[in-house]
Amino acid sequence: MNVLLTVVLAVQMLTAIAMIGLILIQHGKGADMGAAFGSGSSGSLFGASGSANFLSRTTAVLATVFFVCTLALAYFGNLRAPTSGSILERAQQSAPAAPAASGAAQIPGTSTPPAASTTPAPAAAPAASGAAQIPAK
Repeated sequence: MNVLLTVVLAVQMLTAIAMIGLILIQHGKGADMGAAFGSGSSGSLFGASGSANFLSRTTAVLATVFFVCTLALAYFGNLRAPTSGSILERAQQSAPAAPAASGAAQIPGTSTPPAASTTPAPAAAPAASGAAQIPAK
C-alpha cells in the first residue's frame, strides 16, 4: 500500500510540474490578434494554429491525470483504521485508577491521613456583595 501511495504521489508531483511549464509556455488570447497584424508569432514551432491545439490538449490531459491522482490520494488517505471514539474517551481510558492523596496525607511527617468525620461540614456564609465590600475609612 505504501508503494502505491508513493507512486501516485510521484505521478501527481510530476504532472503538476509539467502543467506549470505548459501553462507558462502557452499564449494568451490576445497573442493571436497580434499575429493577424504581422507580429511574427505565426512562424512558431507548431505553426500558426497548431501550438494552441497541441498545448491546450496536453494541458487538459495533464489536468485530468492530476485530478485523478488527487482523488486517489484522498481515497487512500481515508482508508486508515478508525480510532475508537473521541479524544475525550481516550483520555478517560488512560486516566490513573487510584485518586491522588490530598490534604494532610501529602505532608511528609504524617503517617496516616485523618479519619473522615460523619457529620457534614457547615456551609460557608455567602460573601457580601455591593456596598458591603467597600472598605470604610
